Amino acid sequence: MKTKLGLLYGGKSAEHQVSLQTALAVIKALDLEKFEIHPIYINVEGRWIKGPQLTEPVEHVKALEFSEGNQLSPLSLAPALFQAEQQERQPLDVIFPLLHGPNGEDGTVQGLLELLNLPYVGNGVLASAAGMDKVVMKNIFAQAGLTQVNYVAFIKSEWESAKEDAYAKVEAELGYPCFVKPANLGSSVGISKCRNQAELEAAFVEAFQFDRKVIIEEGVVAREIEVGVLGNDDPECSVAGEIVPKKDFYDYKAKYEDGETALIIPAEISDQEYEELKEMAIRAFKALDCSGLVRADFFLTKEGKVLINEVNTMPGFTPFSMFPLLWKHTGVEYPQLIERLVGLAQERHAVKQNIKYTF
Repeated sequence: MKTKLGLLYGGKSAEHQVSLQTALAVIKALDLEKFEIHPIYINVEGRWIKGPQLTEPVEHVKALEFSEGNQLSPLSLAPALFQAEQQERQPLDVIFPLLHGPNGEDGTVQGLLELLNLPYVGNGVLASAAGMDKVVMKNIFAQAGLTQVNYVAFIKSEWESAKEDAYAKVEAELGYPCFVKPANLGSSVGISKCRNQAELEAAFVEAFQFDRKVIIEEGVVAREIEVGVLGNDDPECSVAGEIVPKKDFYDYKAKYEDGETALIIPAEISDQEYEELKEMAIRAFKALDCSGLVRADFFLTKEGKVLINEVNTMPGFTPFSMFPLLWKHTGVEYPQLIERLVGLAQERHAVKQNIKYTF
């Protein structure tokens, strides 16, 4: 019996195109002898469109951008959203949310799937929400005793009412260089490196286009090392990989468009450094109560100090993506990785079904 797998992608987010690329890569890797693939597209206006079952690989993202089909409204979600075929009235076995950024990776869709009592790949509501908000995530890491760079944060109204005070606080607590980021966004969208106040002012304006909250982080001279984490209650780590940007830092264009980045897998680090990375990655995974997968990102200074930067609760699966490459070098090929994630989703769902909610 094939597994009915619903792929949920697109989304009303600045990372819409990243999600499409991720969906395309996953579809190409799925074994059609094992899976029925049912695409569910969320367009940039936020409309949900259920496409026909895919019976052969798709070669371009345009084929996944449906303009017609079974359009769904929030009012009709519970009875109809994830049925494989309307005439069958059979729900899909597992949903794979391939959504990045707000309204997808931040716990909102995960909450919907919980209410529908459907198994889904990846992190739950709490881990997704906390992992999306860099300020909340870093506060949790601090509580867990994980070492990280210094940071400050502002909401837009706070900045607008006292801009000079905000800039002064950044300069006093962090200095230059520093990085300004939207708090609730990924894929390096809206991030700026600042070397002086003029650049800092421009960076605030840029970041606030994408979120009402920004985080500013101290700049460090360090290597960028990443580790993949896979599992539920007993997670395991991949080999470590290093990102070596040819540009000033690893921005959106370097990640997804021009490949202007060298990925070194496995990273050339000592056994002791790798063990510390693994321990911190798993501690971060558990601190956020993650499940399924994360990519944990670190800074490694020339003195050998390990600082956790962030975790990504829905890392991309594009041809340039680090997460599947890390697991490939660990011995888990891309199709196997997807199958393991589906299995972890079913495992977690089965555990939840045994929880009593009444006395």
